Amino acid sequence: MNTAMKDYYEVLAVEKTADGEAIKKAYRKLAMQYHPDRNPGDKAAEDRFKEATEAYEVLRDTEKRALYDRYGHAGVKRGASASGGGGGFGGFGFEDALNIFMRDFGGGGFEDLFGQRRGRGGVQKGKDLQIKVPITLQEVATGVRKTIRIRTLDPCDTCKATGSADEGGVQTCTTCQGAGQVRTVQRSVFGQFVSASACPTCRGEGKTIKNPCRSCNGDGRQRGESTVDVDIPAGVSSDNYLTLRGAGNAGPRGGPRGDVLAVIEVEDDARFQREGSDLLFELPVSFSQAALGGDVTIPTVYGDEKVKVAAGSQSGEVITLRGKGLPHLGGGGRGDQYVRLNVWTPTELNAEQEELFRRLAQLEGPVPGARRTKGLWDRVKDAFAA
Repeated sequence: MNTAMKDYYEVLAVEKTADGEAIKKAYRKLAMQYHPDRNPGDKAAEDRFKEATEAYEVLRDTEKRALYDRYGHAGVKRGASASGGGGGFGGFGFEDALNIFMRDFGGGGFEDLFGQRRGRGGVQKGKDLQIKVPITLQEVATGVRKTIRIRTLDPCDTCKATGSADEGGVQTCTTCQGAGQVRTVQRSVFGQFVSASACPTCRGEGKTIKNPCRSCNGDGRQRGESTVDVDIPAGVSSDNYLTLRGAGNAGPRGGPRGDVLAVIEVEDDARFQREGSDLLFELPVSFSQAALGGDVTIPTVYGDEKVKVAAGSQSGEVITLRGKGLPHLGGGGRGDQYVRLNVWTPTELNAEQEELFRRLAQLEGPVPGARRTKGLWDRVKDAFAA
């Protein structure tokens, strides 16, 4: 199945004007229908599940959706090709699809929806962990590596993760003969039905323990702590995430580790307003600065920068600093920083200042005719188009 060439809106069966809630609802319906735990061994269902998840992951994200609407699949591919993390940044695979579904609909894991998720031979994979990684706007501009301490379930040292206090104490379950499932035959007027469910004796593992380890009560795991390094690329936004493979909880009795989903949280910076990759800075200037003009030093995420305020500037005018915004996620340049002038009116005047303003009032000419005042982002757009 060539999913790369299919229109994402058609995949989810939504209009191009659909809002986020409609996209989420359409995806959940398809994901529940084609999830591999409901369609074991069905490769076509697996492909449909991955296809729907890929479409959802693009259309739910404002920036990715804008790239897709403008450039199609090529735009999305360009945004994803420059970083190697899973999920939100790297190549999209089947495990990514499972993680995305769990992140938005799985709660504690797939068990809540479809029963225990197990690997071959009844071995259960450890649950994924989700951590929040706070970063500053300056770190968004440059990218950063964060070392995070996490609490995990690790293999038990006492029993070597077997769950048994005795060597060789793990035995094949006599109820299911190691299959991990029991079958029930039911008869009705429509015929005979056979259903399979997890074995109640071994809870689907196919094995039982006669003498459980006292340290872990037979679970094969103990609580521990570890650190993980998260390499965050430049240009990320809040709620973007990275998948750290095999860094989560160990599975019971020797099961493989789950993953860690590192969710990015960008801290607010009181100096700037962020609009995608662009930044807006409000610059207060005095009457004399606006009338006479001059150089003013302002902050950017890359350090201080001098800007020239033109003589006769009006409140609300916008100065554009090209390339001083945030990097585009995945490469391809940087946004801009807009500097909006805000002429400051003094609220208290001393006697000398008041006298000067009265003399100025006698000398200044008439006020120009009224003009329509544009909104803030209208001015930004005008400056961008200049």
